Amino acid sequence: MNAQSSLLLLMFFVTTFCAAQNEVAYDSTLARSLGADEYGMKSYTFIILKTGPDTVSDPEQRQALFSGHLKNIAHLAEKGDLVLAGPLQSNPKNYRGLFIFDLTDKKEVEELLQTDPAIAAGLLDYEIYQWYGSAALRSYLDTHEKIQKTKF
Repeated sequence: MNAQSSLLLLMFFVTTFCAAQNEVAYDSTLARSLGADEYGMKSYTFIILKTGPDTVSDPEQRQALFSGHLKNIAHLAEKGDLVLAGPLQSNPKNYRGLFIFDLTDKKEVEELLQTDPAIAAGLLDYEIYQWYGSAALRSYLDTHEKIQKTKF
């Protein structure tokens, strides 16, 4: 094979490879099931949990409230309302954690937040924001269940 033939063959492979890289593996059924728009995105409600106005001096009561907080998180996730939750490291704004709800109705989210014993007792407070993110966010929960060794 001469140099010109080799160059043409190389250009063919590069062109084919680049074309394959630009193909979209769009799955309309999956997109619809996740509520995705044309960008693969959707609206959520994003909650920043912060230190609340109240305190509980009794350590057993405090422990019970935060145990209830964790159980409530698990319950809301099992129902499908809550798609992400987790604590934040210590910070100057006293932000404690975050929630992302697969809901957009602020009133409905506020009602669900009040089912959290730590929020209801005033140990935690919250800020509510609308957030636009990947509709695939919910799908990480299936993987999480496979790697979670201990449940709350």
